[in-house]
Amino acid sequence: MKRLLIAGMMVILGSAAALAQSIDDLNLQVHGYATQGFIYSTHDNWNTTNSSDGSAAWTEAVVNLSVQPESKLHIGVQARYSLLGDNGNMIALDWAQADYKVNEFFGFRVGKVKSPSGMLNETQDIDPGQLWVLLPQSIYPLASRNSILSHYGGVIYGKVSLGEKFGKIEYRGYGGERVLASDDGYFQSYRDQGVTLPNGIHGPVFGGTIRWNTPIQGLMVGVSEDSENLSGEVVFGPMQGMMTMPRLFQPYFFGKFERKKVMVAGEYNRLALSPSLQFPGLPASLTLADQRNFYAMASYRVSDKLTGGLYYSSQNDLQATFDSDRYQKDWALTARYDFNSFLYAKAEQHWIDGTGIGFSASDNSNMQPNTRMTLLKLGVSF
Repeated sequence: MKRLLIAGMMVILGSAAALAQSIDDLNLQVHGYATQGFIYSTHDNWNTTNSSDGSAAWTEAVVNLSVQPESKLHIGVQARYSLLGDNGNMIALDWAQADYKVNEFFGFRVGKVKSPSGMLNETQDIDPGQLWVLLPQSIYPLASRNSILSHYGGVIYGKVSLGEKFGKIEYRGYGGERVLASDDGYFQSYRDQGVTLPNGIHGPVFGGTIRWNTPIQGLMVGVSEDSENLSGEVVFGPMQGMMTMPRLFQPYFFGKFERKKVMVAGEYNRLALSPSLQFPGLPASLTLADQRNFYAMASYRVSDKLTGGLYYSSQNDLQATFDSDRYQKDWALTARYDFNSFLYAKAEQHWIDGTGIGFSASDNSNMQPNTRMTLLKLGVSF
């Protein structure tokens, strides 16, 4: 709560200072969107929804407000209402930041800012801009989106031209505090065992991203790194203890080619972590994870209104036991239709092998290793 107040005060004070100017001078912008989803899966229930019987328990509504008091300064805030199965049903602060761009080579943001990790993290909160109903879950799991989207702290950014023969470099560096909420999807396996984290876990985070816009038209390649050291209180029945997640390390490697109607992209990520639970008077319980995650995707714009796409997403935890929870392989086939500039619809079919992401033993008394899932989403933006 204290961090939310600090971020909110920053935006309020910045806006108050600018109110001496006219509304036209502030360049006030208000945007948002709302979506309603439907989920049907052939076997296992997905992300605490009753999807095996068909579920419409997937709703989002987003509003963001921004002002520009002067040419180099932008101030903005974004709030989100979300419901996914048993999780959410509340309004949360996605981000609240002041962004000052000195020039093309250097700028900075402070507040609750988006974390520039990987290729898609900074845009995963903008459904109207995405072809996919779900981004590849191996790297961008939906139930963890609110936790990994942003952090409290700052970002520096800029662009450096290498000349016509070598293209342009974009860089971002960031640091501050990460907060994984108590309902984050990562903790579902702990919740299944009766372990809860009333305040989630939090701790320092730092990292950076470099993107090379190559001299080949439409081709971008990049690398990113994210390091965190998190901890928080855990509760198991009458016992209270601590969870620590030290030396969480994630490198990303990605690339994208886009020209005319065609887009091809891919990303690889390794997540190595060693969370431990410690209760008074008991030995620490240590879990090792070494996830190798990647996806490859392609899309084609059939017409001004219709776009289709396909991706393959894979997760494999080399430290996990040899069962269906060790991995997940997911083929997804997608279509999006834009009725106009405000209204759109998406349909997506998934062929999923493995239960490593989004499936909980508490929601599935007879979990199957394979399931097929149909997703429908209707969205309106303004």
